[in-house]
Amino acid sequence: MENNQREKWGSKLGFILAAAGSAVGLGNIWRFPYLTGSNGGGAFLIIYLVCTFLLLSIMIAELVLGRNTGLAAVGAFKSADKRWTFTGVLGVVSAFFIMGFYPVVGGWSAAYILKTVTGLLGDASAIEGVFGAFISDPVQPLIWTVIFLLLNVVIVAKGISGGIEKASKVLMPTLFILFVVIAVRNLMLPGAFAGIEFLFKPDWSLVTGQTFLAALGQAFFSLSLGMGCMITYGSYLDKKESLPGSAVTVTFMDTGCALLAGIAIFPALFAYGFEPTAGPGLVFIVLPTVFAEMGTIGIFISLVFFIAFTVAALTSSVSLLEVVVAYLIDERKMTRKKAVYGTAAVMLVLCVLSSLSMGALSGVKLLGVGFFDFFDILTDKIFLAIGGLLIAVYTGWFVKREDLEKEFTNGGTTTFKLFGLWYNVVKYVAPLAIAIVAVVGIMAIEQTGLMIFGLALIAVLAIFSKKL
Repeated sequence: MENNQREKWGSKLGFILAAAGSAVGLGNIWRFPYLTGSNGGGAFLIIYLVCTFLLLSIMIAELVLGRNTGLAAVGAFKSADKRWTFTGVLGVVSAFFIMGFYPVVGGWSAAYILKTVTGLLGDASAIEGVFGAFISDPVQPLIWTVIFLLLNVVIVAKGISGGIEKASKVLMPTLFILFVVIAVRNLMLPGAFAGIEFLFKPDWSLVTGQTFLAALGQAFFSLSLGMGCMITYGSYLDKKESLPGSAVTVTFMDTGCALLAGIAIFPALFAYGFEPTAGPGLVFIVLPTVFAEMGTIGIFISLVFFIAFTVAALTSSVSLLEVVVAYLIDERKMTRKKAVYGTAAVMLVLCVLSSLSMGALSGVKLLGVGFFDFFDILTDKIFLAIGGLLIAVYTGWFVKREDLEKEFTNGGTTTFKLFGLWYNVVKYVAPLAIAIVAVVGIMAIEQTGLMIFGLALIAVLAIFSKKL
């Protein structure tokens, strides 16, 4: 019988790379470039960095809650104050729904590794049509989604130190090396400086209220906050490790990867005369077109890019799967393998619906949107912001300050001079800022029915949580 004794990270480096892997994912490579391009370049970047600094306090709070209780998202709140169990439940449900579409995009990226070496770049004018035909095909995307999800299952089933940590020690350094290679190569292109200028020179005339909403939402998604990942990873952390130091390191790695993605992408776009406002199709349509314009070297750059993209998606998705698995292990006393296999099977059903919503089920709408957009909007626009807000309020107002300081200082064995600053940010600044943006963001959702459904579902989860 499998041993359900609480697992631990094998080393600090393993935890850092795994946590950074959770943070670095589609948010950095798929969403960050097109959001930056659509929201004023450097102006969006500055606002995003401010939001990231603000949410650093939330990341530390999640790690504190996880390590202090030694339990994942639901158990961390339930064991401390049952009235707040709902916050953990919301995190688990968020991770579950994100995995209803995340493996689909991860599968697309894996497929493009093969497509790159089988003639994708042969005709630049046909690339847009290739992508459209691929995602609308009822079979091909599903095969790649299954492959991507199976990779997650293999890694998570092996456990924390034997699976997630070992994989992260290989995947994360590989990811950074690949992106450095792409960035260096693209910076050498004629006209590349225009892309760097766009990325770092702010144009405040393009900033609107939606820019702030996009920046905060991107920071939440990119740092894996409000979805139980950092609470779960923190619960496997040894008591002697520095929580603030770990959180800062992870945040810098995540932000660094986002900037690397921007440096790798925008110089190439401007060098070949493409618009940076291409939207979500930037990665799968515009970039391959750019790579095709590069000639033979473009095949190599495209191959490296999509390998890096797939690696980033994988390191994040394993953390999302682990959130749900850890809940089943902690609260339902399931063995790890049964929890992994059962969870992945249900997630696969959601992924099938998301994938088919691009083609065979494109006419089927759920509250005005397809299944893919339904899961995306529900989590990104509603669940994550509310989850982050609740974590900030709970940590700042319902956990004793002395208990937090004790966890920060590893039981008084170390010192942290900025504890007072962090405490005031998480107690006053973060809740107010997140609340304002969350309310405005939710009200801005065009699909009124989806907005009402999301809020109603949160209310139902709150009621259900009382019975756990």
